[in-house]
Amino acid sequence: MPEPDDDLDYRHAPGTRVHYTAHQRGTGLTALGRLALHLPGALFGLLLIGLLSRGLQGATGIPYGIPVALWLAAGVLCFHRPTEACLARYLLRLHPPRPEELALLASVWREVTARAGVDGNRYQLWVEESSEVTSSAAGGHIVIVTRRSLETLRTSQLAAVLAHELGHHTAGHTWSRLLTWWYALPGRLLWLILRPAGRVALREAKRMPVPAALLLGAALVWGGCLALAATYGAPLLLLALPFLTAAVARRAELRADRHAAILGFGPPLAEVLAAAGPDDEEVGTLQLLLSPDPHPRTRLHHLRRYLPPPG
Repeated sequence: MPEPDDDLDYRHAPGTRVHYTAHQRGTGLTALGRLALHLPGALFGLLLIGLLSRGLQGATGIPYGIPVALWLAAGVLCFHRPTEACLARYLLRLHPPRPEELALLASVWREVTARAGVDGNRYQLWVEESSEVTSSAAGGHIVIVTRRSLETLRTSQLAAVLAHELGHHTAGHTWSRLLTWWYALPGRLLWLILRPAGRVALREAKRMPVPAALLLGAALVWGGCLALAATYGAPLLLLALPFLTAAVARRAELRADRHAAILGFGPPLAEVLAAAGPDDEEVGTLQLLLSPDPHPRTRLHHLRRYLPPPG
């Protein structure tokens, strides 16, 4: 692995005293917003697990509450470091840093966490074999760096992206994302099962005589209107859910950028963002509203206050 340019301003040499903050991580508004938006999906998943538990009880005699309790308790495993390690290795296809990678990452990570007043040993560094220049965070303790980032980024830029991911952890973005994904999993699996059946039903409906198709369509519209009236239009909120979820995810990215900038990594982070894509790339409005990632221009705009004046 080629050695990147070492231009990082190391303020905390090995062996120097580091003052840790009293609260190593918290739960920001974006994490709470994510939990609130995914609460209906989690409740629906719990309902499905409850129905399966009822069927299992009738078939095997296993008490109804045992599968439900196991399902609820399984979400806590996202904070269990050995379980996280298994998920990182076998599900995410990551590997621990090799000796030459660890020699670089250890010093940079020490500087990032020392500036933040966070115990870096609480987190696990993993490497992804990817050609993209990026990093990510997952679960309760996982920080991921791509091999391309290790090979191409200067140490100050590498520190900036690591500080961004540390911001996700300290604000509770990663554990809330994993919990909402896990507890909504039954609903997504049900959708994957029912989607082919829906396609078959739609294909068969197209073959129906026109009068029968119109009658079926009118019945569905009437039933939908009755459901909306009975629930005071609450299902219409589901139409806004993808947009709200994407907006919260974008806010989380901007918050993590701010965390990195406050630690002094604003300029190198801006350099990474400026090289992320062409400035003239056209993106549709709907695509922007549904994207969980802010446009690089938006991120650069919010970082401007943390950058030195031009010239």
